[in-house]
Amino acid sequence: MTTNEKLLPITETAAPANEAEVVEILLDAQRDRTAVYPIGGGTWLDYGAAATRSGVGLSLGGLDSLVDYPADDMTITVEAGMNVARLGELLAGSRQRLPVDVPQASEATIGGVVATAISGPRQYACGTIRDYLIGVRAVDGRGVPFAGGGRVVKNAAGYDMCRLMAGSLGTLAVITQVTLKVRPLAETTAMVICDVPDLQTAEQLLADLVHTKTLPVAVELLIGPAWEEHPAIGPMLQSSVARLLVGFEGDQNEVNWMVEQLLGEWDGSGAASPAVISSEEAGPLWDWLAEFPAQLQVGTRPSMTVDMVARLLGWDSDCSMQVHGGNGIIKVFHRPLLPDRAASVLSGTLRPMVEAAGGKMTVLCCPGNARLTPEDVWGSPHGKSPDNGLAVSRAIKDRFDPNNLLNPDRFIY
Repeated sequence: MTTNEKLLPITETAAPANEAEVVEILLDAQRDRTAVYPIGGGTWLDYGAAATRSGVGLSLGGLDSLVDYPADDMTITVEAGMNVARLGELLAGSRQRLPVDVPQASEATIGGVVATAISGPRQYACGTIRDYLIGVRAVDGRGVPFAGGGRVVKNAAGYDMCRLMAGSLGTLAVITQVTLKVRPLAETTAMVICDVPDLQTAEQLLADLVHTKTLPVAVELLIGPAWEEHPAIGPMLQSSVARLLVGFEGDQNEVNWMVEQLLGEWDGSGAASPAVISSEEAGPLWDWLAEFPAQLQVGTRPSMTVDMVARLLGWDSDCSMQVHGGNGIIKVFHRPLLPDRAASVLSGTLRPMVEAAGGKMTVLCCPGNARLTPEDVWGSPHGKSPDNGLAVSRAIKDRFDPNNLLNPDRFIY
């Protein structure tokens, strides 16, 4: 059992080699009413509410085969246990890629990426895993295998099973196979970065990017000690409160033009010490951005992003933030919370502050041995409205997993 697997109340771990074996394991669990905890690369097992029911771990690492890759159709079908780095290598051979930023890509599996729906800086222009998932095979909590979508980009019939699986945290079914649409590999990449003297200037720079003539793939506002220095960008000015990083991808000529265009737009804007990060240095920097160890995620309207940043700094002036400036998503790394106080601080202090400002907060990483409930992690399921789809979500859960065996009590239902 790995260190991450110890986060779950697992008595044993099964490692099926194919979908048929997954079916057998889930049929046995159904008969014995045994909880089942799906495990991919084990990189996000601390995401979700605390698991309390003893059960069986279901390691999908053995399902890692390439099923089909018609590169000319720009789709690929793989088993869910394939890690993201290997998927990237397969696609790169045909000058293609899946433009979704994933931390710990050499360990994280594609099934885990779908189940958690994680995303990173490139979601500003490229979207999230939901936008690339066009087909899925899975086994539900009754041990019944099913398929949704297909292996072509244009397919639409019945419920969108793919989007239903994305972000469900393995609570509806165990994903065994996915089909993804892919994109051409960018010829080159570059970044333009500047220091930001104050939050008012940050707000103006973000607002100006709404009207830029360039086409950024990422707009990142980086705040706090976690971002003070990187080999590609050096130390931040002592007089600055943040750094603004804008990423570009495309062919060499268009990237060069966008870099020069943005530098011109920043002239006289308050952007301090603007600099260009070349393609050779940008690669490791993209990885660095993807690996930010956020503990919280706060979502708000893009126009309210900087105001929310100020509120979070008021809560913890030493926290670090990765702000996806074009999406209104703020990822936070904060001071450690004592396990016995985590729930009261998160649900009693921080979440009310965020929600009062019109935002929504999710706990991405449960601190220590804190026993966080679904409401601690995601907030009240009803929010401000009693009709927010929770009843529908629970009905879907009951249909797919009527005995609540898959990742029980870890998600919103």
